[in-house]
Amino acid sequence: MGYWTLELASYLDDAPWPATQDELIDYAERTGAPFEVMDNLRELEDDGEPYESMAEIWPDYPTGDDDFYYSDE
Repeated sequence: MGYWTLELASYLDDAPWPATQDELIDYAERTGAPFEVMDNLRELEDDGEPYESMAEIWPDYPTGDDDFYYSDE
């Protein structure tokens, strides 16, 4: 499985979701994403079904609902 970081995932922020594996690879190539992004996408399981969002590809992908502030309590 590919190794994702926020920086790598950010290259797919404006991808045409939902998108199939091939559509995401095509998008990454057209937008000049680093090799690691395309490599990670090629490692995905391709069942022909589109991915709905980055969170479906990388389950740890932070969403707008995540709270990045931690309390000391």
